[in-house]
Amino acid sequence: MTNTDSLRIEQDAVEPFFKNGYILSCSETLQGIYIDPGEEAAQLLQQVEENNLQLVAIVNTHAHIDHICRVALVKEKWDVPIYLHPEDQDLYDSLPIQAERFGLSYPPAPPVDHPLQEGQELEVGRLVLKVHYTPGHSPGSVCLEVGKHVFCGDVIFAGSIGRTDLPGGSYETLMESIFTKVLPLGDEKILHPGHGPETTIGQERLTNPFLTTNP
Repeated sequence: MTNTDSLRIEQDAVEPFFKNGYILSCSETLQGIYIDPGEEAAQLLQQVEENNLQLVAIVNTHAHIDHICRVALVKEKWDVPIYLHPEDQDLYDSLPIQAERFGLSYPPAPPVDHPLQEGQELEVGRLVLKVHYTPGHSPGSVCLEVGKHVFCGDVIFAGSIGRTDLPGGSYETLMESIFTKVLPLGDEKILHPGHGPETTIGQERLTNPFLTTNP
């Protein structure tokens, strides 16, 4: 069982994408995971060292460029398993092509070690993260629930939702994921999105225009 008192969260976001990267760690065991390694990786890896943490996994909520562009950097420093939902494997493999579209250059991401799937549980010290398959923003998007916290990638933001105009995106699928997978987790849950500030499911249920105008 997850002891939420032992959960520690480090977060950072830097240019050019200002994407939130997260280090989740168990304060009792000092084990941690990196969620969505992007350009903030150097800063968060410094936090790992300063707090004497031991990374045990890299977990990707999905495989758009801003969420995976520094997986290789983290993997080089910490040779730990990489997790991704199989439906985003093609996106993951296309990192150099995604980079070209932004006028950037990244080498291919390291091979994925383990697939993520609905209902799967990942143990990090005394923490247990539950995987919720929430496609729509991308074919393989997932949310990670640990205690009262939900790390939701680009599925839902404070006041908005993930874009669906990229290859593999679907507005109808995304809304179904939000209404059938995210909202039922409970209004008290704290959402930690891939961009912007944290919020709660209750706040979004009441004020997010994409939710208040849908049945």
